[in-house]
Amino acid sequence: MNQYYKDRDDAAVQLIDALPIERIRAEKWKIIAVSSGGLKIASAIASRAGVGLDMLFSQAIYAPANADCELGRVGETEEIVVHEELVDAFDIQYDYIYGEAHRKHEDKILASVYKFRKGEQFPSLKDEHVLLVDDGCESGLKLMTGIKTAMNMDAKAVFVAIPVAPKSVAEALNQIVDESYIVHVVNDYVKTYCYYKDFEDISDNEIEEILEKFEQIKE
Repeated sequence: MNQYYKDRDDAAVQLIDALPIERIRAEKWKIIAVSSGGLKIASAIASRAGVGLDMLFSQAIYAPANADCELGRVGETEEIVVHEELVDAFDIQYDYIYGEAHRKHEDKILASVYKFRKGEQFPSLKDEHVLLVDDGCESGLKLMTGIKTAMNMDAKAVFVAIPVAPKSVAEALNQIVDESYIVHVVNDYVKTYCYYKDFEDISDNEIEEILEKFEQIKE
């Protein structure tokens, strides 16, 4: 198996080479991370292009009897993305999905919003060019949640940037976004950490430091 990247810094460098940085700068794209690992990469992109950065918080919705089986995801604005094939296969009631989504939003997402954004609502994306960033993906649910959020907020255009992704997810994304920037597309995808030599967790302090840095730039 190929380890494409030393770490997320290396992934950011390679992803930036694949991005239209001058266009991002000229059109003032909004860079939105959809995960803590994606935030580190997104911060490098935003710094290079000289544009704003934010993070969309979301939570996974798991199967009742299997804490490793992600059935869907809920985002900050309570947009829900469901893996319909899994829901049907496990005969899960949608009432369960919506109930879990509401609970995760109230208990987890709002706590993150207060902790990392001082309670401020997710910024308006109306008429904006939005670039959603992750450090990789297995199911693509985090990105799909971000895409649905951006589209429902009337973004002018939605793009995604990922260092590595499964072929099936890449093909699905290409059908719904304006353009995708994916450095490595993998046929037999395993887990994202397998494609990095160093894939350390991003601490809460790091998240706070990155978001605070860009908040100061806004001011």
